[in-house]
Amino acid sequence: MNSKTNDTGAAPAATSDTVFTDQLADQLEFHWTTQLRPRLDGLTADEYFWSPAPDAWSVRPRGTSTAPVQVGAGGFAIDYAFPEPDPPPFTTIAWRLGHVIVGVLAMRNAAHFGAPAASYDTWEYAGTAAGALDQLETQLDAWLAGVRGLGEDGLLVPVGEKEPYPDLPMADLVLHIHRELIHHLSEVCLLRDLHLHTNGAVR
Repeated sequence: MNSKTNDTGAAPAATSDTVFTDQLADQLEFHWTTQLRPRLDGLTADEYFWSPAPDAWSVRPRGTSTAPVQVGAGGFAIDYAFPEPDPPPFTTIAWRLGHVIVGVLAMRNAAHFGAPAASYDTWEYAGTAAGALDQLETQLDAWLAGVRGLGEDGLLVPVGEKEPYPDLPMADLVLHIHRELIHHLSEVCLLRDLHLHTNGAVR
């Protein structure tokens, strides 16, 4: 993924020739390349599975969870419950990355950009931090390519029945997904910091 920046390292400013699908993609790509991805370098297994609170939801080897529901297609599955408890359980980095990879990106890539079908039930969740980051980058690349391919007119097309609010324009979904990515991946970075300062580790 190559972020488009100017000589100052900032994302390029809009001009009269700007295609706003590019602006939307550039915003997220710049944030990922310059801030989020460097913070995820060297993510360890200890950090990936670390639970600072009891009974946290995570990604676990199939059959080892005490959560009410475990879903996934491979050797690892993700914890869930239906309906979601109140308050919801704390979630590990592994769980948060799984949610972003599948629920935020892969399912939307499938619904709107022709990617293979994806769901929480059928996904093969990564049993390693490196595997999860590879999945995340693959899905993020697909999402950014899809956003760039929308064009100005594509941003105005209703999202359709595959989304909870089918009459909203695609622009609303793009903004929502970008908020979700920045929000959840910032949580992952904060959990890394908490692990570092709680366990006295050296990064």
